[in-house]
Amino acid sequence: MSRFDWDYLIQKDRVHRSVYTDEKIFRLEMEKLFGGVWTYLCHASEIPNENDFKTVTVGFRPLIVTRDKNGDVHAIVNRCSHRGAVICKAKSGSSTRFTCPYHGWTFRNDGKIMGPSFPKLYENTFDRDAHNLSKAPRVESYRGFIFATFNEEIVSLVDYLGPAATYIDHWVDRAPEKEIIVDAGAYRGLYHGNWKLAWDNAADGYHVNFAHRSLVEMTAIRNGAGQGASYMGSDPDDSPMYVKQFPNGHTLLHHRPGMGPSIWRQARPMPGREFYEDKIKRKLGEEAGASALELAPGYGVNLNIFPNLLLLANQIQVVEPIAIDKTALIWHATRLKGADDDINLLRMRIGEDFPNFGEVDDLEMFELCWRGLQTSEIEWINTSRRAPEEQVDEAGVLTATATDEAPLRGFLHAYREFMKRDSVNAVA
Repeated sequence: MSRFDWDYLIQKDRVHRSVYTDEKIFRLEMEKLFGGVWTYLCHASEIPNENDFKTVTVGFRPLIVTRDKNGDVHAIVNRCSHRGAVICKAKSGSSTRFTCPYHGWTFRNDGKIMGPSFPKLYENTFDRDAHNLSKAPRVESYRGFIFATFNEEIVSLVDYLGPAATYIDHWVDRAPEKEIIVDAGAYRGLYHGNWKLAWDNAADGYHVNFAHRSLVEMTAIRNGAGQGASYMGSDPDDSPMYVKQFPNGHTLLHHRPGMGPSIWRQARPMPGREFYEDKIKRKLGEEAGASALELAPGYGVNLNIFPNLLLLANQIQVVEPIAIDKTALIWHATRLKGADDDINLLRMRIGEDFPNFGEVDDLEMFELCWRGLQTSEIEWINTSRRAPEEQVDEAGVLTATATDEAPLRGFLHAYREFMKRDSVNAVA
């Protein structure tokens, strides 16, 4: 039973600073949330072939995500069953087996032990089944996104995603062959602050005119109005953009309704833009080329699947807590399966833009918040901004204008309920 009074710490319109600054709460989150609910591991296209693997971290647990010879996916705890050493140090690769660097115990890529080294001294005493590598008991995927949980009592992944799954469908279905490919490397950002500061910002339409002011103004000065985030306007609530608060802490900021008829025209200039635009239109024809170019920028959504997966524009961002005051944000560029090669090349160029010119603003804001939250005499954070026309549908989805803090409140209230639960995690 938790000793924390979660109903006191997270209230209707405010949250206590200790939810961000208490080390004991952070360690509890790494058990109850990261791995305690459905947690994103990687995309299926990152381990496309038999015997492929990728190493990831879920909470404090090092994992190896593997695809075995039968094509089945496993989330193996990257911990030798002998002395506990990490057995795989590589970030990714292909292998039928893993050998512990400490004492040479060897395991198959489905976690089964092949044997200890120099086995003679283990004769008649070694229980092989008791020394297989441990695994997350449940691994499921949706539209190529692979998740795992150590909580055997939680609902299915599809039920956990709920209405938010529709927006994953929209995001993936832009690809001509209805699949995305994640194989272009990643941009890794690091900030000094609690991981929830990034989540607070994920569907926040309120900060753009202020935190990203230099980016918006620089774009307008160099390239004219009508590009970048200029569609946010002087007051985003006067636009048709909106936010959504889904069950289970998932959230959405939908820019697309405010971006005008062409999202390609909203994209900031990039190296080779004019050359590739002309090339694509000559190759596909004026009309088909213009239509294809609309696939290069992002869809105009920030879709956030609690606790660690964000679909931002045309990229995947993974939130990786390292310590209570250190968080990694990992950006993966994506390609569209079946799209013209030049369209996917432009997606790579666009994918270089915001992490370098916009995300730095956000990281600064997160660190400023973290510094301010160290003031112990001021206990509360305000989350009260709400529009009078908030609407809730029959599925429990709340919709409001772009700067409403409904996504922040919804995430925190779902967080509160998950942290109250007494469910116990286990390994397979």
